[in-house]
Amino acid sequence: MSEGNSVYKGEGYAVAHLDDLGEGPGFRKIRKELGVTAFGVNAIVLPPSYATGSHYHDEQEELYFLHSGRVEIEFGDGSTRELLPGGLAWVEAPTPRRLRNLSDSEEAVYVVVGGKGGYVGRDGKLAEGETHR
Repeated sequence: MSEGNSVYKGEGYAVAHLDDLGEGPGFRKIRKELGVTAFGVNAIVLPPSYATGSHYHDEQEELYFLHSGRVEIEFGDGSTRELLPGGLAWVEAPTPRRLRNLSDSEEAVYVVVGGKGGYVGRDGKLAEGETHR
C-alpha cells in the first residue's frame, strides 16, 4: 500500500498506510477512513517545533503512541514528559494536555486512541479450524 489515498476494505476489515490518509502536517483520520466504530483514533503529524493547543475531554480518555520523532507532552499540573519512538502516554478525559515537537528540523508522528465505557475483557476466540499452539 502507500500508492496514495488507497484504503483496502474487505469483509470485516480495512488496511491502509499512514501515507494513504493524507499528506503534510495535521490530522490523518484513521477512524473515518478505515471505518472504526468502537473508539476514536487519529494520527497527527506535527511540524518541527510545533506545539498543539492545550485540550481536554468531557468523557473520553486518550492513549498516545509516538510513532516517530520526539515530543514533549505537558499535563494540566504543569509536569512534562518526553516521548521517544514507541513511547506511550495515557490521559484521563478531564486532564488538560498539550504536545510539542522537540525537533527543529523533523516532523513527529503520533497516534491517539480515545474511548469511553471501559475494558471489554478477553473475548478473543480461536477461528474455526484453529487450535492452541
